[in-house]
Amino acid sequence: MFDASLAVVSALECALEGIPFARDAGIPVAAGVVFGLLAGSVLLVRRRWPVAVVLVSIAITPAEMGFLMGVVGLYTLAAAELPRRIIGSLAGMSLVGTLIVTFVKTRQDMSRGDLDIGDWFVPFAAITMSLGFTAPPVLLGLYVGARRRLMESLRERADSLERELQLLAERAEERAEWARNEERTRIAREMHDVVAHRVSLMVVHAAALQAVARKDPEKAVRNAALVGDMGRQALTELREMLGVLRSGGDGPPRGLSAPASASTSSPTAAAVPLAAVGVAAAAAASRAADDDGPSLAEIEDLVGQSAAAGMVVALSVEGDVRSYAPLVEQTAYRVVQEALTNVHKHAAGAKTYVRLAHRVSEIAMQVENEPAEEAASSAGLPSGGNGLVGMRERVSALGGVFVSGPTDAGGFRVSAVIPAS
Repeated sequence: MFDASLAVVSALECALEGIPFARDAGIPVAAGVVFGLLAGSVLLVRRRWPVAVVLVSIAITPAEMGFLMGVVGLYTLAAAELPRRIIGSLAGMSLVGTLIVTFVKTRQDMSRGDLDIGDWFVPFAAITMSLGFTAPPVLLGLYVGARRRLMESLRERADSLERELQLLAERAEERAEWARNEERTRIAREMHDVVAHRVSLMVVHAAALQAVARKDPEKAVRNAALVGDMGRQALTELREMLGVLRSGGDGPPRGLSAPASASTSSPTAAAVPLAAVGVAAAAAASRAADDDGPSLAEIEDLVGQSAAAGMVVALSVEGDVRSYAPLVEQTAYRVVQEALTNVHKHAAGAKTYVRLAHRVSEIAMQVENEPAEEAASSAGLPSGGNGLVGMRERVSALGGVFVSGPTDAGGFRVSAVIPAS
């Protein structure tokens, strides 16, 4: 509507200026008016074809019409995204055209005596009029065009940053989900190792208690005491694990708290730090649980518990005994623990050998059992099939090697090598 209004005003101006043009040219006045209406209405297409509008305004400059169309056309041309040489060429043509027409018109007026001023006024008037009708719209158009392009660039940059923030938020959410899954898997492994081993020993002792309750009351009492000790140890380990989980979920770690202005920021921008807090909290809980886990110093007690449950088990240690990182010691302990649990489940009564080797840059462990008698090959304990998988995951997470499988003699062997650091 704005362009249509400008076109109407320009058409009326050209129509009025067409009347003296028709008289000077010796053509009908109606023809001059129609010509002015057609020429002025070209301003309607100034946004789509600014070059055409400027060319028409230059063409009708000798007829002394289309001043509004010339000014608006030059402004639109300078503001458009066109090569500077085209803008400069058309602006120069308009400047020269206006300069010539003004120069000729002023000399004619002075020749007729309409103006009684010195000869210096002719070039002065021509230069002033041409610059006044050309320079301001061109400079204003260049400024507006540059500002418009700057705003578009800033808008595109803001949109790009918004997309990047959204992508970062999605990736952070994926990392947080991955961390949660890893934490759930780690908790499941810990629960399996703690519960499976202790409960397996409790079942073995309970079976022995049932068998000797009437024949040997003293042995029954000892087995009952062992069952109680196993239950209390299992409860203690479960409480420690639950305590770590409960303390790890109270809030974000120190140094990762969200800023006070986060409540007023966009959800996309807030998703990244919140997801990072989730990942860090899970990692902190995992580290805390690792620090509180069992160590290699408890291997002898672990083997003694299996021996007390009736297993014929021998422990051998090679190399210089030394301490390792808490996670390495915990993993080694859990591997031996789960391997002994599997012997209780699947080869009750089989003779078992536990070997530890302290090497220069790694620690190796092996649990091997001989074939069990068919009558005692199973203790009737349920098996979920996750023990070997959990051991492999633990060892692989530390860059170690895990191998398990039956032996040539008919037994079963579990071997693992874990880097010392």
